[in-house]
Amino acid sequence: MIRTRLACYYGATFMMLGVLLPFWPVWLQSRGLDAEQIGIFMASGVVMKIVANPFVAHLADKHGERKRLIILLAGLSLLTFSLFALGQSFWSIVLINCLFVAFWSPAMPLQESLTTQSGARFGFDYGRVRLWGSVTFIVSAVGIGHFLEGRSSDLIFTVIIFTLLLTLVAAFLLPDFRSPTSQQKRLPIIDALKDKKFVAFLVGATLIQSSHAVMYGFGTLHWKQAGIGSDVIGWLWAEGVIVEIVLFIFGPQILSKIGPTRLIALAGLAGAIRWVGTGLTTDLSALIALQALHGMTFGAAHLGAMHFIQDRISPELSATAQGLYSSVVTGVGMGITMYVSGYLYSNYEGQAYFAMGIMAAAGGIIFFLLRRKTV
Repeated sequence: MIRTRLACYYGATFMMLGVLLPFWPVWLQSRGLDAEQIGIFMASGVVMKIVANPFVAHLADKHGERKRLIILLAGLSLLTFSLFALGQSFWSIVLINCLFVAFWSPAMPLQESLTTQSGARFGFDYGRVRLWGSVTFIVSAVGIGHFLEGRSSDLIFTVIIFTLLLTLVAAFLLPDFRSPTSQQKRLPIIDALKDKKFVAFLVGATLIQSSHAVMYGFGTLHWKQAGIGSDVIGWLWAEGVIVEIVLFIFGPQILSKIGPTRLIALAGLAGAIRWVGTGLTTDLSALIALQALHGMTFGAAHLGAMHFIQDRISPELSATAQGLYSSVVTGVGMGITMYVSGYLYSNYEGQAYFAMGIMAAAGGIIFFLLRRKTV
């Protein structure tokens, strides 16, 4: 029952992301934003994680709280996202996005902490709960892709509001499992950052996950410019997540054989191949093969990261570590890379992916060195 309630929240959250990631740039473009402005927009919101995630994580670890904070954040996310309907200028849209991300972003690290700690306590595997988020991402991305074909991009906003409402409902269903409270008088983040291996983990993970910036910001726009329809684009996004689901199903067996560090190193290698290939062609048959690597570039990297944190960090610092991971990896790293990707795509279009390939390879090397205990 606990697994089901956790899975419902993942399902609602990733249903929203299944619309937001592939199609939100299309809505932004319909509001007159160009490639560089979209890059600034994406970066501005992502950077909000730097402040919001550690602050909320500190509150969570100090009080051992998870569920009530998630409910509050889900409600505020719904409220602030609705303000996009009022945004008229570029900077007003950027401001609204900053507010939205400040509430939306911290909820996921809390959920990851709640799930990993619940799994350790009640004996279930994280990946087999998390995979339901991937399932709904597929349904959402494919469904909205078909739904939007020939229709107004205004519907993207309406569908996202609906999915945020579902997320709020699912938050009320979460188990009220409290973690041990941190007894340290100093900020928990200081204890986490004293671990040199954890810091190296953050750097490597940042390079691998941030290498998705061009895809997240401009993948759909690039493919549409190449003449690929919204329905096919939805399937391309969904395809990689299908492979991700398979990985989550067999995650326990894979991790028992190679461990989290090696798994993330392989994700970096897969990223180098994926992004160079995506930069070289928009041929549909090639894209189908390359998108299957998402199961590695995101899925393996994320699964490995969650287990690395669970194995390395004590339970009373769990939310802090998750918040730090989110704020650094998808905050600082993704924010900077998203901003740069706007410039790169505006000037080089598909060749912007080559820079992403270099980043992923560098991240993979760091984890290869971690595996050998040379850093």
